Amino acid sequence: MIINQSNLQTLFTGYRANFQSGFSGVAPVWGQIATEVPSTTKTEKYGWLGQWPRIREWVGDRVVQSIGAHDYSISNKPFESTVAVPRDDIEDDTFGVYAPLMTEMGRSAAAFPDELVFALAKQSWDAKCYDGQPFFSAAHKVLDEKGKEVAVSNTGGGAGAPWFLLDTSRALKPFIFQKRRAFDFVTKDNPKTSDHVFNRNEYVYGTEGRGNVGFGFWQMAFGSKQALDKAAFRAARTKLMKMTGDYGRPLGITPTLLVVGPSNGDAARDIILAERDAAGATNTDRNLVKILETPWLE
Repeated sequence: MIINQSNLQTLFTGYRANFQSGFSGVAPVWGQIATEVPSTTKTEKYGWLGQWPRIREWVGDRVVQSIGAHDYSISNKPFESTVAVPRDDIEDDTFGVYAPLMTEMGRSAAAFPDELVFALAKQSWDAKCYDGQPFFSAAHKVLDEKGKEVAVSNTGGGAGAPWFLLDTSRALKPFIFQKRRAFDFVTKDNPKTSDHVFNRNEYVYGTEGRGNVGFGFWQMAFGSKQALDKAAFRAARTKLMKMTGDYGRPLGITPTLLVVGPSNGDAARDIILAERDAAGATNTDRNLVKILETPWLE
C-alpha cells in the first residue's frame, strides 16, 4: 500500500469497523445491577444518597427532606487501550492481520463496564458507601422508632465465594456506573502531528473513555460469602424485605436478582429453578428471583 493520508484514512475506517463489530457483539450485564448516571464534570457528588424519599400526609407546612447529610462523591477516571501497527506492515499490505486485534479491542471496551462494576462489587466488604461504612457491613446506622441510633446489617459474613441478593426494581440500583465519556476509536497516524509516528515509525490506534463506579443505597443489597443454600437465601431475602429506614419506616424492599459467580451457579439454580428440592418436596422458592451468573464475580 502506498502510504498517504487518503489510504491511512481508509485503513482507519476499516479498523474502526472492526472495533465496532467487536463492541456490538458484546451483551454486557452490568446494567442489571447498576444504574448509569451521566456525568458532566470531573467529580459528581451524591449527597442525596442520605435520604430515602417518602410520602406523608400534608398537615400544616411541608416537611423538607434535606439532601446534604452525606458527602459521597465519585470521581471520573480515564481509561484506554492502544495498539501500534508498524509502518512496514502497512506498506507491505499485511495490515489485515491486525483486524482481529481491533475487533478484540472493541469487545474489551464494551465489556469494560462489567469489569469495573463487578470489581467494585467484590470489594464491597471493604469499599465504603455514602454513610462511611463498607457497602456490605454489620454497622450501618439507622434511627429506630424512638429516634435512637441502631446498627443494621446487610451482610451474612463468611469467607467463601461471594453472592448477592439485590432489589433492582428501583430507579437507582444498588451500584452506580458513572459515564463521563463513552469509549471511542481514535488514531495517531499523521507524521506531521504525531511524534510516535515520526520517531518510532508506527501508526497508533486505540480507544479511550472516562467514567467510574460507586455505590447506591446499601438497603437494597445483601452480600454474603457463606455457602449458598436454601437457608442462607431465605435469611437474606427476609432480611431485605424487613429493611426499614429512619424511625422504623418499612422501605418496601423486594429482592429481584440473585447474583453469583460460577462457583455458586449450580446452587443458585437448585434453589431458584428446580421444581422440587432434594427430598422431592415442592420447591417453594422457585422463581422468587432471577439469577445472574457472571464470571466477573469469581
